[in-house]
Amino acid sequence: MNGSTWMWLLLLLLPIGIGIGVYVGKALRENEYKKALKLQADEASRIVEDAIEKARQLELQARDQALEIRQKADAESNRRRTDLSREEDRLQKRRDEMDMRIDRLEKREQNLNKRQSALDKRANDIENLHAEELAELQRISQLTTDDARDLLLAEVEKEARSDMARIIRQIETEAKEEGENRARKLITAAIQRVASEHVAEVTTSVVALPSDDMKGRIIGRNGRNIHAFEQAAGVDVIVDDTPEAVTISCFDTVRREIARRALGKLILDGRIHPAHIEKILKNEQKEVERDMQEAGEEAVYEAGVSALHPEIIKMLGRLKYRTSYGQNQLFHAVETAKLATVLAAELGADVETAKLGGLLHDLGKAMDHNMEGTHASLGAEFAKRYGVPTKVVNTIASHHHEVEQETLEAAIVEAADAISGARPGARRESLEQYIKRVKALEEIADSHKGVTQSYALQAGREVRIFVRPEDIDDLACIRLARDVARKIEETMQYPGQIKVTVIRENRAVDWAK
Repeated sequence: MNGSTWMWLLLLLLPIGIGIGVYVGKALRENEYKKALKLQADEASRIVEDAIEKARQLELQARDQALEIRQKADAESNRRRTDLSREEDRLQKRRDEMDMRIDRLEKREQNLNKRQSALDKRANDIENLHAEELAELQRISQLTTDDARDLLLAEVEKEARSDMARIIRQIETEAKEEGENRARKLITAAIQRVASEHVAEVTTSVVALPSDDMKGRIIGRNGRNIHAFEQAAGVDVIVDDTPEAVTISCFDTVRREIARRALGKLILDGRIHPAHIEKILKNEQKEVERDMQEAGEEAVYEAGVSALHPEIIKMLGRLKYRTSYGQNQLFHAVETAKLATVLAAELGADVETAKLGGLLHDLGKAMDHNMEGTHASLGAEFAKRYGVPTKVVNTIASHHHEVEQETLEAAIVEAADAISGARPGARRESLEQYIKRVKALEEIADSHKGVTQSYALQAGREVRIFVRPEDIDDLACIRLARDVARKIEETMQYPGQIKVTVIRENRAVDWAK
């Protein structure tokens, strides 16, 4: 066979080989697929068997747990049945006890009803007897119930008012004796320990002249000198018939002192004309301000006070030229500070507060000529402005009771102020003021109902009041004395204290014929 034959033979056999190969491969793949399916089936069977086994085990466990829960539930149910049974037994016992109590209460109520009926019957009998006795008493006494009650109340009120008056007098007498003894000891000790002048010299407004010819020089041509002096000094110069003297008038004591000194210098110098007058007045103003500063410092040193603002010291020095009833107010302030110091030490109060309050209590009098308001309020406001402690400010503001006193030291300063002003010879007052004060005392006493006569005695230190005994009883006498004293305190100004005495007396008069 040649080559082409073999070629054709190979071409014929090639599809056959390919088909055989495809068939064989397919058979092999099917065989492997069947093996795989078998393996998967076996694995699935195993998984199912395992799941069935686990389900069986879980079922057994669930049965065991259900059984255990049921047993516990049965035990709890049995316990609760036992508790309910016990509770029912206890409630039944309580019901039995309540029934027994209700029975006893019903029996007791029946007994009480019987007793109440008996009491009601007895009360009716007593009321009937009381009505019969009352009717018999009215028949015998010829008085109705209301008349008898009014008569009895009147007698009881009369006895009670008499007893009240007696007890009040006794208590007041004991309190006054004890208070007076204690106060007398304190005041005596304070006054003995404070040695100061009673009355200071009153600032004079009269300037002595070497001769009456000096009056013409003071007046000057057409009055130019006196007009220039009055305008520059702010005072009035009175040139009258008084021999060898002229009078300087001004409400401001400081300006009056400056004018007095300047006029004295002008008289000694002899050169009296407007230009020289202004120069002398300016020099004397500086001198007076320096004197006031020194006087304030001396007062602070003498009172034993330190660390005060310079403005307060300067204002305090102005009191050197201020008087009240003839008493120099700077000396009075120092004396009050000393008295307050002693009283505070005796009473155990704050000594420094009382001392400073006593020194500054009349500080407002140095400025009340130029400002509106009372000297207490002005002084308190000024002291507060320059850092004075609050307690001291209240002491200044309340020493005339314009505001409420908040501390013991305020009351001590008030007492020291009264002692300094009321001691013998401390103050002077004019005859006109004295007469007005005495008349005011008698008018206040006469304004009350039941007063027949009133007399002011002991230079206005006591007012004695006579009353009608049929209008004023013993208790009303005490009230009248208090009312008069309170009205005097509210409406009058006076040094020291005023005693109010109310006299009630019954007089029986008969004639032998």
